[in-house]
Amino acid sequence: MAAVLMITGCTTNSNVDTTKTTAIPPAAKAVDTSDLAQGKAQFRDANYGLAEQHFRKAVELKADNAEAWMGLAASYDELGRFDFADRAYSQLLKVAGRKPQIVNNMGYSQLLRGNKKKARALLLEAKAGMADSAVVNANIALLSKG
Repeated sequence: MAAVLMITGCTTNSNVDTTKTTAIPPAAKAVDTSDLAQGKAQFRDANYGLAEQHFRKAVELKADNAEAWMGLAASYDELGRFDFADRAYSQLLKVAGRKPQIVNNMGYSQLLRGNKKKARALLLEAKAGMADSAVVNANIALLSKG
C-alpha cells in the first residue's frame, strides 16, 4: 500500500489546464506600509526586536519614509543598539529635517545612554519648538529623577 501511495504521489496530472489566462493579477500589496504598521504594532507591544525588523524592511523598501526611520531609531534605542540608533537618526534628519519630535527622541536616546548633559540640551531644544510639550516635559522629568 505504501508503495502505491509513493508511486501515485510522484505522477503528474495531465488533466491540469496550463493555459494562460487574462485574469486580473492580484493587486500588489504595499509592503513598506504593511511593515510600517507591523513595526508600530510590535513597538506598542514592547516587541522591539520584531519592531526593528519591520521598520528596517520598511526603510529598505522606501528610503524616504520618515515615520519608519523614527520607529527604527526608537527600536534600536530600546534594544540598547545606540550605534545603529545614531545612524537611523542621521538618516531621519536627512529625510525629515530637524523637527522637534525628532530632537525629542534624540534627547530620550541620550537619556537612555546616561548622557544627561547632551539629553538636556536636546530636550530643551525640542521643547522650544513644540506647541504641546507634554512629552518633552515628561522626558525632562525623567532626566531630573536619574
